[in-house]
Amino acid sequence: MAKPMSNVTRRRVFYIPGYDPIHPRRYRELYRKEGAAQAAISGYDIALQPKQTKGTYGWRVQGQIDGTDTTADVEVLVWADIVRDSMEVGVLATYMQLARTAWCYIGSGALWRLMKLRKGPVIAALYPVVFLLVQLILSLLAAYGLGKLITMFLPWWTGFAGLVIVPGLLNWFKKKDNKFFAYYLMHDYAYSASTKGANPPELEARMAEFTARIADALTEDVDEVLVVGHSSGAHLAVSVLSDLIRADHVKPDGPVLSFLSLGQVVPMVSFLPEAKRLRRDLAFLSQRDELSWVDVTAPGDGCAFALCDPVAVSGVAPSIGKRWPLVISAAFTQTLSAERWKELRWKFFRLHFQYLCAFDNPGSYDYFQITAGPQTLGDRFQGRKPSNSMITDPVNKFTEMAA
Repeated sequence: MAKPMSNVTRRRVFYIPGYDPIHPRRYRELYRKEGAAQAAISGYDIALQPKQTKGTYGWRVQGQIDGTDTTADVEVLVWADIVRDSMEVGVLATYMQLARTAWCYIGSGALWRLMKLRKGPVIAALYPVVFLLVQLILSLLAAYGLGKLITMFLPWWTGFAGLVIVPGLLNWFKKKDNKFFAYYLMHDYAYSASTKGANPPELEARMAEFTARIADALTEDVDEVLVVGHSSGAHLAVSVLSDLIRADHVKPDGPVLSFLSLGQVVPMVSFLPEAKRLRRDLAFLSQRDELSWVDVTAPGDGCAFALCDPVAVSGVAPSIGKRWPLVISAAFTQTLSAERWKELRWKFFRLHFQYLCAFDNPGSYDYFQITAGPQTLGDRFQGRKPSNSMITDPVNKFTEMAA
């Protein structure tokens, strides 16, 4: 357990987003809007100011919570440019990705094992496959109909003349993907599947930069350094923090180190055959006393592996000495009002970001008190038991770890 800290006044927060091509300003605006809403509900004050630290993008939060004035400098660890580069492929290349990704998950047996944990994220993974195939079938049917129509008036034309419209129709579907998210999700799953779970070189290089940024913060005069990994950013954070600890950057007399994973999808990567580095880091981090690690998900989030212990289900939990993560539920059906839950229930992408938003009836999980309040993450959840519904079944076939 990290050293106790009863009164945090200065904090550094590093937020690692998921697979997201959008400019990080969206996270500042989300924090500003939802933080104000949560403060009004819970009766405290927080206000945003411009970034006052090094780094590519961030902001400062001034808080007045439980009678304590706090300052939190938030930095987004950006890899959106890598995401955008991975998405810049044409329609034909996307369909080739579809075939390779489907084979990676189905051929390796990972898909069936993932379904034993939670069907929601597996359905989310199958959605782009099905939707893109439907788009292709509709385009071919339209081409067939057009070909028949052409040959009625121009009998000497080949019946395949209608195929000329297929590329145009598929490109039209792609332009409308901001409504369907089929291409976005396809690129997301294809990114990890393309290397069978190993980190691509450009991602490893960026993660090394993240490690260096956090290491610098651990030398500053702050009370806590909090790393937040959301969605795919959670498994990046696992490896970044493991590298940080191995390099001896966490000192006993330095700031408290905390890790908050939100809406994690770790099994989508750790269940792949070449995810040896991730599995090693999961096992390593689960035993360390240099940090506190709390994992928050919710069964209402169909895009996350809710209440699945990412270490245990990946089959790499040590037989003795496992400390982390503490797996708890954000319990959307209890922490959101009935009206709000009814409004959001079927908005799957919005619910996947609810961890970063305000709750009508917040319990112990309050993103803004965690990031800008007077308690460390470890103190806030001291003595808390894991969720009774936690899933720990080691269903992963691939358990080999990097040396």
